[in-house]
Amino acid sequence: MADKEIITLTRDVEIITIPDGLIGKLNQGDEVTLHQALGDNFTVLTSYGHLVRISGKDADALGKEEHHSATLASEDTAQAVEQNCWAVMKTVYDPEIPVNVVDLGLIYSCELHPVANNHYHVHVMMTLTAPGCGMGPVIQSDVVKGIQALPNVASVNAEIVLDPPWSREMMSEVAQVQLGLF
Repeated sequence: MADKEIITLTRDVEIITIPDGLIGKLNQGDEVTLHQALGDNFTVLTSYGHLVRISGKDADALGKEEHHSATLASEDTAQAVEQNCWAVMKTVYDPEIPVNVVDLGLIYSCELHPVANNHYHVHVMMTLTAPGCGMGPVIQSDVVKGIQALPNVASVNAEIVLDPPWSREMMSEVAQVQLGLF
């Protein structure tokens, strides 16, 4: 088993508790154990045994650097904008599962609708691994924020749908291998 990195926070940080999605705070000097650092966020285990998510913008409090892992196309065509949307969604991770939401099979579709001057409204249909997942609104918000920050995107709607229900067969082969299911 790999050694877990124990980190002392260098300043107060806002957190989101996992799995219920509630907002809270950890204080400077609190010790946490790094659980996963994927996408733009960090999942840590508190000294009380709770998993929480710390935003990438607070990476410095963990002694880490903020990272962005999407490689984007520079064109403004619909195809390039859609490609960029998918690339950004691949940087969004379920904080409990070390697999991005695309490979996890949570994204059902990503459609672009022209608005004006090579700008698009993006409509994403996505699901959750379980209905009522407390982190669902957080993951949905991550998708919206990531896509909204892209060039040529005028607006974004990420719609949560529960039909068809998610099942592990929806995961990519890569995800199944990562999780030891294949």
